[in-house]
Amino acid sequence: LPVQQLNNTYYLVRAGQSVAESEGYILTNPVSKTSLTCGLSREGKQQVLQTYRQLRELGLDEACWLWPSITQNAYQTAEILASLLYVGRSRIVPEFSFLDARGVGEWERFPTGEVAAALEVGDALAPTWRPAPNVDGTVHESSADVLVRVRQLLSILETEYIGESVVIVSPDSDNLSVLQAACLGVDLR
Repeated sequence: LPVQQLNNTYYLVRAGQSVAESEGYILTNPVSKTSLTCGLSREGKQQVLQTYRQLRELGLDEACWLWPSITQNAYQTAEILASLLYVGRSRIVPEFSFLDARGVGEWERFPTGEVAAALEVGDALAPTWRPAPNVDGTVHESSADVLVRVRQLLSILETEYIGESVVIVSPDSDNLSVLQAACLGVDLR
């Protein structure tokens, strides 16, 4: 990275708002990925419809592949997009770990705004900076840790497909921001 050329066209989609996000807190523990609290909120469903319109304006059609995280809001986003785009279920490829939301460690279940501000301050220090661990097993990751995961995903996609349209659906923005920054050669801070 940075990438000189990619074999596929990628659409980076942030999943619609989850119930936890609508209630104002962060939920990143992998144990919660399939919880209804990580599912789409009413606002999240509306966001998916807006995303669908934007993807159609960009020319995306039923020949695409959808790669969502198995976190509920991401997978539900992919299912709605697939339905609207007339994409068969065989083209939804669940991603089990590379697209997990960035683990926030001790800030699990803290207010969204506080966590975002704390991550911004920490990330400005170094790409390897991590939040403190949590006693509940919530992962605590640096942006460099996230880079390892999304680079592995990109490697798989570039190996598996050639000339395809791939929609990557992430439960949070960190994965997408880190992937985009790395592909462009932008400092992760």
